[in-house]
Amino acid sequence: MTYRPRLPVGLEHPAEWLAVLRIAVGLYFVKSLVTKMTIALLGGFLPVPAVSERWISVMPNIVTRQASENPLVFYKNFLEGTVLTHPALFAQFTAWGETAVGIGLTLGLMTGVASLVGLFLVTNYGLATQWMSPGQQGFHLVLFVLMLAFFFSRAGRTWGVDARIAVARPQSWLTRRPLS
Repeated sequence: MTYRPRLPVGLEHPAEWLAVLRIAVGLYFVKSLVTKMTIALLGGFLPVPAVSERWISVMPNIVTRQASENPLVFYKNFLEGTVLTHPALFAQFTAWGETAVGIGLTLGLMTGVASLVGLFLVTNYGLATQWMSPGQQGFHLVLFVLMLAFFFSRAGRTWGVDARIAVARPQSWLTRRPLS
């Protein structure tokens, strides 16, 4: 007789555990709503999400530190020659990108697109910080692998909005398995 531990109801299949990981990573990214975003008034009365002035002013300091001793010359040149010459633009890109990834992964909404954007972000963050500590290397490597897993497994089909899209539109490019 083989011992099989009893799992909580709803967590009996690998797809459900992958959904738990997807949601946890999504919540990590969605924190950008609090740390990098704010509400602005469009036309003085319509509330809309916007990147906070605080993030726009802080981001160049972070990138300067990341570039300072970066041994990857091509990436150091990119940070100093491109990102730091257009800091407000890249602050917008990172804040909106992290927000989109966070919402997409947390809700399982357009998970394939969200995981590709997340893959792009964590690759860049990893290249920027890999020299700072082994912890930075490991953290971004784990996020990189998770984004690949979310993309190729179409993780939003379990406990996500993508499941509803897949039922309503089985041939949608948003939910169809890659290479199928």
